[in-house]
Amino acid sequence: MLSNLFSPIRIGSMTSKNRLLMSAMSINFGVDDSCCVTDQLVEYFIERARGGVGMMLVGGGSVHPGGQELPDLPQMYNDDCIPALKDMVQRVKKYDTLFGVQLMHGGRQSYLPQKVAPSPIPAPAVVKGEVRALEIDEIKELISCFGDSARRCQTAGFDFVELHGAHGYLINQFMAQNSNIRTDEYGGSFENRTRFLFEIIEDIQAKTGKDFPIGIRINGNDYIENGWDLESTVRIAPLLGKAGVVYLHISGGVYGSTELTIPSMYTPHGCFVHLAQEVKKHVNIPVITVGRIKNPDHADEIIKEGKADIVSMGRSFLADPYYPEKARKGEFSQIRPCVGCCLGCIHAVLAKEPGSCVVNPDVGREYKLKDEIKPEKALKILIAGAGPAGMAAARQFALQGHKTIICEQKQGSGGLLSLASKAPGREELHDILDFFKAEIKRLDVEIRYDTKLTLDLINEINPDKVILATGSLPDMPVIKGLFQTKMDLVTNVDVIRGKEQVKDKVIVLGGGMTGLITADFLADQGKQVIVLNRKKSFAEEMASNDRYYLRERLKKGNVSLYKNVSVKQFTDDGVVFKANGENITLTGFESVVISEKHSSIREAKKLERKTKIPFYLIGDAKSPRHLMYCISEADEIARLG
Repeated sequence: MLSNLFSPIRIGSMTSKNRLLMSAMSINFGVDDSCCVTDQLVEYFIERARGGVGMMLVGGGSVHPGGQELPDLPQMYNDDCIPALKDMVQRVKKYDTLFGVQLMHGGRQSYLPQKVAPSPIPAPAVVKGEVRALEIDEIKELISCFGDSARRCQTAGFDFVELHGAHGYLINQFMAQNSNIRTDEYGGSFENRTRFLFEIIEDIQAKTGKDFPIGIRINGNDYIENGWDLESTVRIAPLLGKAGVVYLHISGGVYGSTELTIPSMYTPHGCFVHLAQEVKKHVNIPVITVGRIKNPDHADEIIKEGKADIVSMGRSFLADPYYPEKARKGEFSQIRPCVGCCLGCIHAVLAKEPGSCVVNPDVGREYKLKDEIKPEKALKILIAGAGPAGMAAARQFALQGHKTIICEQKQGSGGLLSLASKAPGREELHDILDFFKAEIKRLDVEIRYDTKLTLDLINEINPDKVILATGSLPDMPVIKGLFQTKMDLVTNVDVIRGKEQVKDKVIVLGGGMTGLITADFLADQGKQVIVLNRKKSFAEEMASNDRYYLRERLKKGNVSLYKNVSVKQFTDDGVVFKANGENITLTGFESVVISEKHSSIREAKKLERKTKIPFYLIGDAKSPRHLMYCISEADEIARLG
């Protein structure tokens, strides 16, 4: 099983035990005030090395203070940081994993007020601010900084370095015509625009020796006008091999591109594989592919079919550090899946917050949990509700050794998340529910369906604790004319569940995540949809990457969006409202779908008065919010015992 994925491969002077690479991720935690690595980052990598990955990369290794991508990333431009790096390498290498550092300079995509780049052209998106063009002597200095940083990595004991020549950072900025309009030896022709990269390679080799492995991450396509493209990648690929680069890591996208570097669940799996497949035809060194590859069978098939030599994953190893070992053993149902929501990883990091993961609350806490001691006394836990919060709590309670029983009023489990997974392009949300269901079965957690939490049930089970994970329901707003209208009045929950049908012209009240997803669900059925958002922004609770793809879908459907809406009244067949200073009247509509606030379901909390057993609220029952907080809260309450 998976014999291709778990076969060794020679990469320059190195041999990887399998074909899995944990790609560099700017996780934005685990450094001290001097940006030297701390135990937090060390244990984060140890956990993933222990999980069986063949190769790993430290992300965001800045080669110069002026190129720091984010504030809390490891720096490679200071000899003082070598001892901490050396300690990290020694502790990680016990697990037979090739360990490297991705070296980078953010250029115009740095989170610094003073930005430099090949040309004074600001980044097209995300990072704002003026940019100054580098002088020739500064370019030479940065080339030397890459070499010095690689030397530090070698001194610290790392197996290899990877140059970040993708995603719109400095090396990519030199290569792409839309960011490099120089007229000197570093601009203009293909040879001049790639000179910066080749001189960096030469400088590294001069300082580390030609046997120290250098890989490069490079875009197969920038997916932006006048950017670096596949033809250019195919042209440079054999030249890089000839220069001594030991592998090519093919990715795609820059800030502001039509295809995002870190795509969300709306994007097909293996979205960049075709780029690596084409590059592989032109080189004799290993080619690494990346881009929404999460299923082990898919990864193995890519290797088997010769589309790439190594598969790179990032978020899948955030979600489950033990992905490789579980895949190798064929324990696919035990792999905690990334759902492609982009919230804890890229969205948090771009907001300059520590990286995390919606489905894995342990990310960044590995150093706190490494010495966790399971409780001496096994408790009996009764959980009301088999949604994601209830199942996450049940799983963790069972892992802690407690006897756990779930009661669920309905016949099935999943809660509102199972409904959200029915929306177009969001089917992967169900993957985390499938994981929890499989885990609950594996851990012998009892689930009683069609069972309401009652005093009789509590007396029968006699638990030490009762956990209420009873979820939430849509809240009906009080707006003039809403309950007198002749239009059908339904909730988004009833619509997506299929309990209620709406007619062809629909008003959706609510422009948050659920409102936009509902609008997309209806537009996919051919409905004409108007979305009234009473807030300033649409779907603020979604990750920007995820929201981007949803907004692009809505543009293709028959959907009109209004924000900053003040609803004056609903009429028999429409609505009168004010948006951005304009008075608008819409008529001829047949249905109104309510998709704004939710209210917690806490009726069962009253039972606490009739028993001495303590009750705890988690998830939407405590406060309706994002899945990330529901799972982390469930996990935490179980760890506390």
